[in-house]
Amino acid sequence: MDLYCGIDWAEGHHDIAIIDSAGELLAKRRITDDAAGYRDLMELLAEYGDTPQNPVPVAIETSQGLLVAALRAGTRKIYAVNPLSAARYRDRHGVSKKKSDPGDALVLANILRTDAHAHRPLPADTEQARAITVLARAQQDAVWARQQTANQLRSVLRQFYPALLQAGAVWQNGLTRPETRELLRIAPTPGTAARLSTARIEAALRRAGRSRGIAAQAQRIKTILRGDHARQPQAVEDAMGQQAAGLLLLLDAACQAIDQLSTAVEEAFLTHPDAQILLSFPGIGTQLGARILAEIGDDKTRFTDARSLKAYAGSAPITRASGKKKFVGRRFVKNDRLSTAGYMWALSALTGSPGARAHYKRRRAAGDWHAAAQRNLFNRLLGQLHHCLTTGTRFDEATAFTPPAANLAA
Repeated sequence: MDLYCGIDWAEGHHDIAIIDSAGELLAKRRITDDAAGYRDLMELLAEYGDTPQNPVPVAIETSQGLLVAALRAGTRKIYAVNPLSAARYRDRHGVSKKKSDPGDALVLANILRTDAHAHRPLPADTEQARAITVLARAQQDAVWARQQTANQLRSVLRQFYPALLQAGAVWQNGLTRPETRELLRIAPTPGTAARLSTARIEAALRRAGRSRGIAAQAQRIKTILRGDHARQPQAVEDAMGQQAAGLLLLLDAACQAIDQLSTAVEEAFLTHPDAQILLSFPGIGTQLGARILAEIGDDKTRFTDARSLKAYAGSAPITRASGKKKFVGRRFVKNDRLSTAGYMWALSALTGSPGARAHYKRRRAAGDWHAAAQRNLFNRLLGQLHHCLTTGTRFDEATAFTPPAANLAA
């Protein structure tokens, strides 16, 4: 008898529902979110016929957490159902809009019973790939947090301390540079900045890691900080200096987190068997390769063909047709992290691969805007990556971008 299990996940407890192939509810239970609760779940499943050889599939609205980790031990299929999709299924069982945790668990079980073929189970990635996923996503989140904090700090400085922004404008990455942050640390207000000596500025630049051109940079910064600038009232200026100092602490923490996580990502990624294949592609470095691997995983059966991977990444176009109307456009439902990495990959590949550059120019000549041509290039590179990962071969420029027939004839 086929069995299906649905789990309504919550922070402190989980509701379980087990049904048979006819949709009859065989068991329901609430378990706690601890080791004892996990044992209760396994005992309940075993009571109704769950075995290591024939495990009961489980539907749940999350793909993370200790409960999912416990369920993934073995060959059990775990279906992470999108909560929005589960809410639509709920309407099939009643129009009163009622909602309960046991009822949601029953809905999830019925999703597997009727539409398991329309949902994708969690991939059977190795522990090493899952560890890379954790580190790469954490590093990317830290980069986004750093940029958000830097934008907030920039907004504050523009209101009372534009001289510091002007002093750091010559350096790439602006406020995230160690030199700019060190200057703000020793001179949090325009008043203190105007009193800085050349020696203190030079010392600050050395602490930030600079070793060349320090004297010239210090003189340039001193001239800017002592220039004629508009000032806020003294009390307001001091208060805004305190605000900037607080944001600087957050920015320093974000920068430190990025450095630590970047090192951890590099160490974990370079030991993975697929790392050298990814690094053989133009435009992919260690951090970008780790982000791509983190999103596609190393389960070679996850994507049946390159088309499914392209749809998952959002690079493949989608067609909407109704009657005589037909529209081909980009996808909005996709893996946003992989899509973001793909745009960075395509942009970097333009300078690292003559074939990629020629492909991009052809798309532009055909009428595509920059974003569309870049997405089309990412789509092609992704298909090549799927082939290389499936066959275990590295990227080859001549094979990936065959010269046009006219060039071959010549």
